[in-house]
Amino acid sequence: MNAVVPFGLLVEPEQFAPFLDDPKFRIVDLSRESVFEQLHLPNAISVRPNELVRHHEFASGLLPESDKLQALFDRLGITENHHVIVYDDEGGAWAGRLIWNLHCAGFYQTSLLNGGIHAWLAAGLPTSIDQHQVEQTENIFQVDLSAKQDYQVEYDELAQIVTAQAVTAQSIQLWDCRTEDEYTGVRLAARRGGHITGAKWYEWSTAIHRQDHLKLHPLTRIQQQLQHRGFDLSQPVIVYCQSHHRSGLAYIIGRLLNWNIRAYDGAWSEWGNRMDSAVVKGESPVE
Repeated sequence: MNAVVPFGLLVEPEQFAPFLDDPKFRIVDLSRESVFEQLHLPNAISVRPNELVRHHEFASGLLPESDKLQALFDRLGITENHHVIVYDDEGGAWAGRLIWNLHCAGFYQTSLLNGGIHAWLAAGLPTSIDQHQVEQTENIFQVDLSAKQDYQVEYDELAQIVTAQAVTAQSIQLWDCRTEDEYTGVRLAARRGGHITGAKWYEWSTAIHRQDHLKLHPLTRIQQQLQHRGFDLSQPVIVYCQSHHRSGLAYIIGRLLNWNIRAYDGAWSEWGNRMDSAVVKGESPVE
């Protein structure tokens, strides 16, 4: 089970198809339950979004505590020798969120299936309706959150960054990947609308090629679009959405572009509901 895996963070359906029955892989499906019941990749295990998040006060998408993360590893039977393939039915947001959770927990052998179930079906690859049962496994991977700060930003740290950058040269960029109406505050999803002071806008779904079965656009195109929005990929960035769901895909994009990216999992559900956070409303994004 220690053989070298022939792909990295993003894998095409045709690349992975020959490995469906390889025991070193765990296949995780984050599609809607109704979709999973109709069809899914053979040997896939269904995970629900509520297994990926923790709620606290205003924040609805926080990283779970270590015991909840460990329970997921246990249920999936993931050991340090496994490679986890993740997909969904929406272009990669929930799948990316799971990968971010795994990275925060210290597990890095992960791949996003490009286009998820839509691209898999378009390629004419096999599906199943069977409920795959994971065999009892020894040496389950033990969650280690000691390095989560490399992937996660919490409110207090972000507030300090925003305050410091208000009076100094910008060193850490903020990426708001919600809709334009959320960014400007036209659409209210918290006590206050708008965006975090200093944040630039690039909607997460812009990176998805809807005419190509929800696969990502070429990375060169996505990079050019981000640069057009004013991002510097040589400088660190913090990404957020409403509950660190949509920013799950944005996190993957950042990693694919070799960007130093972290996610603010408190997201707008926390920042926009607090009355002491720095908010800008009504400012249109750069076109």
